[in-house]
Amino acid sequence: MHLSVEKGDFITIIGSNGAGKSTLLNIISGSIPCDEGSIILNGEEITNMPEYKISRLVGRVFQDPKMGTAPSMTVLENIALAHSKNKRYGLSWGVDKKKIPDIKEALSKLGLGLENKLDVNVGLLSGGQRQAMALLMATISNPCLLMLDEHMAALDPKTCETISELTDKIVLEKKITTLMVTHNLKQAIAMGNRLIMMHRGKIILDIKGDEKKGLTPEKLMALFRDKEKSDILSDRLMLA
Repeated sequence: MHLSVEKGDFITIIGSNGAGKSTLLNIISGSIPCDEGSIILNGEEITNMPEYKISRLVGRVFQDPKMGTAPSMTVLENIALAHSKNKRYGLSWGVDKKKIPDIKEALSKLGLGLENKLDVNVGLLSGGQRQAMALLMATISNPCLLMLDEHMAALDPKTCETISELTDKIVLEKKITTLMVTHNLKQAIAMGNRLIMMHRGKIILDIKGDEKKGLTPEKLMALFRDKEKSDILSDRLMLA
């Protein structure tokens, strides 16, 4: 599979279960090895780079906010930790009080009142607040690439809309190159500038520009069915 991503692209990724969507993100992040080929990020090959080093370049938000935040730590401690992600610190590490105004400002932009809950443990926040925190923490150090792995799938519709708006706002303001996996076809169409569909570990559709703007969930499903029929026919011909 070949995927070329332009700087500033916001790509939504869809596909059936087992299509390889999360596997793609796991390979890029270094959490599972790459069997063949190479991964180039900003001109640097990261194919065999340790996961902890890749994490300095790539931000990631998971479906479960507990994977992107530390529930037993306070809001302030979580953001301070994310802020120091690419910096060296020793046993004397702690919250730099000089950074608190900047942290409060960053939290206020989320519009969820978290700037007034600095001393509250993240585990006591609502699911939406925790996911907003995870999104902020993943982007506060301005990563080269942001990967969103179904980060709205576990949220109720109203909260999902809030996180969707926050995602668009943060990605556009920071101009972060983004890959977003989703099962929601409406989200995939409405968000980002490019959409790819995966099937059996391959990219079978790559749509952008005016073509993407003209999509509907029905048109997208029709395109998928056409591609699926074509794949089945190809398989039969190969077997013959």
